[in-house]
Amino acid sequence: MSNLTIAGREFKSRLIVGTSRYPDPHTMLQSLEASGTDFVTVSIRRLNLKSADGQESIMNMIDRNKYWILPNTAGCFTAKEAVLTAQLAREALETNWVKLEVIGDDETLFPDVTELLKAAEQLLRDDFIVLPYCNDDPITCRKLADMGCAAVMPLGAPIGSGMGIRNPYNIQIIRDLIDIPVIVDAGVGTASDAALAMELGVDGILMNTAIAGAEHPVKMAEAMKLAIQAGRLAYKSGRIPKRLYANASSPVEGLINS
Repeated sequence: MSNLTIAGREFKSRLIVGTSRYPDPHTMLQSLEASGTDFVTVSIRRLNLKSADGQESIMNMIDRNKYWILPNTAGCFTAKEAVLTAQLAREALETNWVKLEVIGDDETLFPDVTELLKAAEQLLRDDFIVLPYCNDDPITCRKLADMGCAAVMPLGAPIGSGMGIRNPYNIQIIRDLIDIPVIVDAGVGTASDAALAMELGVDGILMNTAIAGAEHPVKMAEAMKLAIQAGRLAYKSGRIPKRLYANASSPVEGLINS
């Protein structure tokens, strides 16, 4: 199976994993290992970059020779907040990659499209590699792609909902419309959701709660790894068309007449 390539960088896994909400840091590290990922995201606004109160910083636990770090702007509600957070992340983590999140409200956590587009434009001018979290809206995704974003990350369902892929048709349209990587971000609840997303032709999936919030996060991480591999392989294999009526799998020619 081919690697995932974003902005010229290759990743062996098509699964991007978040680093928050795990029961403890040890479980987080075990889950990252079991998932097979080499690409993890961290929330800058919720991250202690230095040790505090006797607790080791998460950034001291993650092996940066093994995992590519994608800082995100989770918790930002305006373009101004998101741009400032991305700039702080670039200084602190020495990377110009950013998962851009600009949220509209606390209840739905849906993106604010107007502020998202404004922030993406500013960050691209500032030489960031921008991976925006967005609605499953083909037009918004096309605008982000045309701006120069390195990938688009449409939601499958609201963040942390576990509802799966609520609108597979929009995801397919997005895949058909743009030629940069499409990463489903948010909403995946279990392995079958991940497999379905990959069967739609997306390039990868970003998830956090589905693994971190599972009863057994390490086992779920492995399940997600296998589901993504299976879904990608199924997509590349080309499924049979759906039919309303049966279609015999055995040849009907040459049957013995009664």
